[in-house]
Amino acid sequence: MSPFIAEVLGTMILLLLGNGVVANALLSETKGNNGGFLFINIGWGIAVFAGVLIAGPISGAHLNPAVTIGLAVAGKFSWSLVGSYIAAQMIGAALGALLVWISYYNHYHNTEDGEIKVHTFCNRPAIPNHLMNTITELIGTFVLVFTVLYMAEPSFQADGIENAVVGLGSIGALPVALIVIGIGASLGGPTGYAINPARDLAPRIMHAILPMGSKGTSDWGYSWVPVVGPILGGVLAAVLFTALS
Repeated sequence: MSPFIAEVLGTMILLLLGNGVVANALLSETKGNNGGFLFINIGWGIAVFAGVLIAGPISGAHLNPAVTIGLAVAGKFSWSLVGSYIAAQMIGAALGALLVWISYYNHYHNTEDGEIKVHTFCNRPAIPNHLMNTITELIGTFVLVFTVLYMAEPSFQADGIENAVVGLGSIGALPVALIVIGIGASLGGPTGYAINPARDLAPRIMHAILPMGSKGTSDWGYSWVPVVGPILGGVLAAVLFTALS
């Protein structure tokens, strides 16, 4: 499997499970209706775990343009691959949103509130203020990328063995998942914590395209916030990491 396909599949699973838990919590007549914000945070953490588990060994499991750009700024990823990784992430996010729509097709049509449907695709701020919403997304993404940059596999040295490395296997995806749950619980209140341009923009496009009865507006006036804020946060994390290294 190529890194491009790995990023597509990893991001697809990320959005399928991530937006899926939001749909389960918000849409009418689901088994998880009114599951609450912690329910959603945990679901997103597991979504990250699954996405990283699938793509990690092949692409590094960026699954997020802010992470890709941040790693490139920090000198840990080739700029020549940034465009293809972001394209893969956008495709995967769109496919994941499509699969959520298919999975909850009846519930989308049985849900009368269009505003609720929008939330299952993309982010809407609790209190609209584009400047402060952008800063919130910047801070959340800074935490994500800064901590990712400091993650390292454990290693040991032993007599007669050179360059020995002990891997964590599938458990290596767990730290990122826990960080995402923590960001959601601590900083997710103002904006719903996109912290990922592809996670918001591609599903927002799918919301505009897919039929689901009365679905409300896709709110394109806000759409730049979950793109610009996370990218700035990723770059700031990379610059600080490089300065401290």
